[in-house]
Amino acid sequence: MPDSDAVPPPARSSIVRYSGIYNADGGVVGEIRYLFGHLLGSAECSLCDITHSPVRRKPEWDRMVARVGLPIVLLHRNELDGALDAAVRGIALPVVVAHHEDGSMSVALDADDLRQLRGSVDEFEQALLGPQGSR
Repeated sequence: MPDSDAVPPPARSSIVRYSGIYNADGGVVGEIRYLFGHLLGSAECSLCDITHSPVRRKPEWDRMVARVGLPIVLLHRNELDGALDAAVRGIALPVVVAHHEDGSMSVALDADDLRQLRGSVDEFEQALLGPQGSR
């Protein structure tokens, strides 16, 4: 029988946007370093595989973002502001962070989740939104 004095955990406030953080640095040098590292097998970013083909962003990614109806900001690990950097410190990249209306952040999809999606935009959408269509 449940304890009648137990207080339920506070409900998480609504998600207002997502940040996807690549396991790669931005900028010309970072992009070149990642490209060569990826070709040589020394650099991996499963979020990159989901959002981009070898030459550009996948059109199906843009269509999926429109369906989700919330902003999904994509950032390289060297482009994070102080709050987001602090929120993901110690978390393996890549990662997708949910930003809640109360200002809190939570991990929506971690590096293992993203790796299991095998570069699929459709599977990303299903994982992000869950079976009911919202997370």
